[in-house]
Amino acid sequence: MTRLVVLVSGNGSNLQAILDACTAGEIQAQVVAVFSDRPDAFGLERARRSDIAAIALAKCETQDRPGYDTELADKVAAFDPDWIVLAGWMRLLSAKFLDRFPGRVVNLHPALPGTFPGTHAIERALDAYQHGEVAHTGVMVHLVPDDGVDSGPVLAQEVVSIQPSDTLATLQSRVHATEHRVLVHTLTKLCTL
Repeated sequence: MTRLVVLVSGNGSNLQAILDACTAGEIQAQVVAVFSDRPDAFGLERARRSDIAAIALAKCETQDRPGYDTELADKVAAFDPDWIVLAGWMRLLSAKFLDRFPGRVVNLHPALPGTFPGTHAIERALDAYQHGEVAHTGVMVHLVPDDGVDSGPVLAQEVVSIQPSDTLATLQSRVHATEHRVLVHTLTKLCTL
């Protein structure tokens, strides 16, 4: 069976969508470990509740990015993953991590390709809509070949409309629902190749 390691930094709602889809047999895979750079991330608790290895690995102040990424890669590699899924992982990964898993790191981003890379993408999309700069936003899942920000080869994408009455909360809710669906659909395909 396909082995997944999921990296999260926060609540882990996308992790939960993956876990539910694996349990239902929709994704032919098993999540074998969940890592977080934040020890208090609720995603780790979701993993524990599903009896999955939950590993907190915070970056030490004295540790540089390559050192952290090397340590993370070593710990992830111990679980022999077929795919590494960045599901709300809020750290850029360097070649020290990515070169260990070429073509096997998948990222979820709450914007369409080429728009709103990096953090606060939903907020920035709503602001751009309110200034008449965009008519919609979206979600994409892409491979992570290098340390470019949300710029790897796109595996899937879906438009999310923005309504005149939207608040940040209502737009976030629709984007997150779309993320869950698009990520599960993409992993379903990847895990049957």
